[in-house]
Amino acid sequence: MAILSDVATEVLIPLAAVVGIAFSIAQWVLVARVKLAPSPPGASRSKDGYGDSLIEEEEGLNDHNVVAKCAEIQNAITEGATSFLFTEYQYVGVFMSIFAVVIFLFLGSVEGFSTKSHPCTYSKDKECKPALFNALFSTVSFLLGAITSVVSGFLGMKIATYANARTTLEARKGVGKAFITAFRSGSVMGFLLASNGLLVLYIAINLFKMYYGDDWEGLFESITGYGLGGSSMALFGRVGGGIYTKAADVGADLVGKVERNIPEDDPRNPAVIADNVGDNVGDIAGMGSDLFGSYAESSCAALVVASISSFGVNHDLTGMLYPLLVSSMGIIVCLITTLFATDFFEIKAVKEIEPSLKKQLIISTALMTVGIALVSWLALPYKFTIFNFGEQKEVTNWGLFLCVSIGLWAGLIIGYVTEYYTSNAYSPVQDVADACRTGAATNVIFGLALGYKSVIIPIFAIALGIYVSFTIAAMYGIAVAALGMLSTIATGLSIDAYGPISDNAGGIAEMAGMSHRIRERTDALDAAGNTTAAIGKGFAIGSAALVSLALFGAFVSRAGVKVVDVLSPKVIIGLVVGAMLPYWFSAMTMKSVGSAALKMVEEVRRQFNTIPGLMEGTGKPDYANCVKISTDASIKQMIPPGALVMLTPLIVGTLFGVQTLSGVLAGALVSGVQVAISASNTGGAWDNAKKYIEAGASEHARSLGPKGSDCHKAAVIGDTIGDPLKDTSGPSLNILIKLMAVESLVFAPFFATHGGLLFKLF
Repeated sequence: MAILSDVATEVLIPLAAVVGIAFSIAQWVLVARVKLAPSPPGASRSKDGYGDSLIEEEEGLNDHNVVAKCAEIQNAITEGATSFLFTEYQYVGVFMSIFAVVIFLFLGSVEGFSTKSHPCTYSKDKECKPALFNALFSTVSFLLGAITSVVSGFLGMKIATYANARTTLEARKGVGKAFITAFRSGSVMGFLLASNGLLVLYIAINLFKMYYGDDWEGLFESITGYGLGGSSMALFGRVGGGIYTKAADVGADLVGKVERNIPEDDPRNPAVIADNVGDNVGDIAGMGSDLFGSYAESSCAALVVASISSFGVNHDLTGMLYPLLVSSMGIIVCLITTLFATDFFEIKAVKEIEPSLKKQLIISTALMTVGIALVSWLALPYKFTIFNFGEQKEVTNWGLFLCVSIGLWAGLIIGYVTEYYTSNAYSPVQDVADACRTGAATNVIFGLALGYKSVIIPIFAIALGIYVSFTIAAMYGIAVAALGMLSTIATGLSIDAYGPISDNAGGIAEMAGMSHRIRERTDALDAAGNTTAAIGKGFAIGSAALVSLALFGAFVSRAGVKVVDVLSPKVIIGLVVGAMLPYWFSAMTMKSVGSAALKMVEEVRRQFNTIPGLMEGTGKPDYANCVKISTDASIKQMIPPGALVMLTPLIVGTLFGVQTLSGVLAGALVSGVQVAISASNTGGAWDNAKKYIEAGASEHARSLGPKGSDCHKAAVIGDTIGDPLKDTSGPSLNILIKLMAVESLVFAPFFATHGGLLFKLF
């Protein structure tokens, strides 16, 4: 028996979620204390740190105008982001409704829409609830997951647009103040998302239990719809947001920097508002939905396998909810970790920013290891059995602790390897920057080589994690290893969201005409955010690999596939086609960014050529037109890649059956992870090679600069090529591999009963 009682479990999980939500509200209140209104003349400055002397006062600039301008720019960015997301959600809402009907019809038809109980899939001697009700509850959980995902992304965007100008204003007092504002805002999103995801899942399980009673097999099978809903929304958020942000970014960079030689975020550039809106809809809303999807799926994969293991068979609620207890512990650990950045240590110099962010990852991982040990000791019996492809495998509680820990530490290794390959503090990015001496072509060659090379260590880390966790606890081991990697999601998201907020803050400083010293501070915040964003993408891809493998295992078990034989022609064709899908998907997303950027470049050129006095700063650019181009292009272009991912499992499973579908999932997983890591890291390296030249912080960097030199122009071209790789194709691919696996799992009963129509005909 476990030490922790069922009642204690039922109290601790929602309590942790509520504490997380309360903490995020407290952080938001602190950010809100930074006022976006100029202080009245002669007002005495308070001594609480919110009224330190400002650079403007030292330099005799007009404080009133600066604050008003910041507020105006912030409003423009917020309006652009809100209207885009509302438009996107209208389209996605239609899709959601149609897909919900598809889920109900497909799953309901498994038993011919019968309302009679039927023998359980795994325990034939027991009666399980009718397939029609399984279909109904799967549909409800799909809608719940979708709505939670959408709300997570939207709230994240609202918080980021609320905080960007406040970070700019705090930068007038010092880099430490600006860092704390940006980081606190990021943690609002991180904790809100992690806590909401946990709370909604917990409530759904308890509500469904009222109907299912002792039928835990049916209960947790219908809960998998939650993961499918979360990830399908994330796909559209990531692809749509990614196309939006990169079309604006590429357009602004190519015409502004390369052709017109004006600085980044210059208010004369017509695409500058669209570019800043893009940071919020792509990097914040898209990423929030993406990581929520990973979290929901890894929880669902673990719960499905547990429900047919001894936890489910013996109705051991505490053991059954072990994945949720790990996530609850994660929220508390991340809460303590956040205080290290905002309250325990103060940042006083620019060089302390990046180490402080990296310390967050190490502290959270170290504390979480202790937390997992505690949860494993309290919540699990010493010995229990785990379902392993038709038989039960005996596992100990310390074995499961090892599985979760290996996922947690593999995530840290992947994060740090990603950082080594994408930060300009190390030789790989400096070599890419050096290659700019001979033009854009050598820069591109070096960047591609770096991306391919950066795949090696993460893949070994994932492979080791898979081998150890599978050996100890079969597919359940892999599912909890994925959960381990995502257990510190609140800290990971805080760091991730911090990047775009700092980026926006720099853009606002430039557009509001603030002094060079403020721009230097926001640039330092942004540079650290760039590296940590790359680390976040590494985490997302690594966890996606483990999650999709766990879902794959659950799918194979549920569909009744005893063994996936690689020598069988049905499986081989699936493998080959599956391995091709990430390339097809990447081609679609890259081309979408290219065609949207083409329109943007033409529009920006048109405005520079036709608006009198625009270059001189006397004419006003038409920002709204550029925002409209990005919105229209991304909404239109996100449909085909989304349809490819959502329809593939349905078509393959229905026409070719579960064996071929198993091959497709395995092929997509194997090739998708490699393409995603190399694309993300190549793009990140090109971006930071450009920033390395721009900053001119070392003798080597100064020999390549300054801005506007041939070397710098070559670096900008590399960065522009890398934009869609690191912010559209790369991050979207991890959703492709997860989403196809979770969709196959949800539809597994249908495929097992009615799938393989073509092979039945011939």
